[in-house]
Amino acid sequence: MADTDVLTIHTDGASRGNPGAAAYAFVIDRDGQPSIEEAECLGDTTNNQAEYTALVRALERALKLGTHHRLLIHSDSELMVKQMNGEYRVKNADLRDLYDRACELRDRFDGKVTIRHIRREKNKRADQLCNEALDGKR
Repeated sequence: MADTDVLTIHTDGASRGNPGAAAYAFVIDRDGQPSIEEAECLGDTTNNQAEYTALVRALERALKLGTHHRLLIHSDSELMVKQMNGEYRVKNADLRDLYDRACELRDRFDGKVTIRHIRREKNKRADQLCNEALDGKR
């Protein structure tokens, strides 16, 4: 598979208050193509729900680019990453539907989907987009 078949995705969700005003954001990078960025407010929800929403929306957008892609997804949500990688169970009923949807979307790709935990400082653009959405700048 060529490098052009790899989508590098950064996701982030944020909640001011937990629950509170929330937003999600993602950035999809493609070799030789402009980045795809999206961020929107979600209303009042928890930080974990916002993190999962970011993943679901990113996967939905990546599907529009084609199921042949290999995905490398980065998130600063350790809980979400460990749940998606089968290291933790999803105990929270409020996350179950989002988790199930993310798994269903992930499984539609022909290529490998890797989800990695990264530190917040390595997720700057997605974090910035989330805050812009919450501040009404997007």
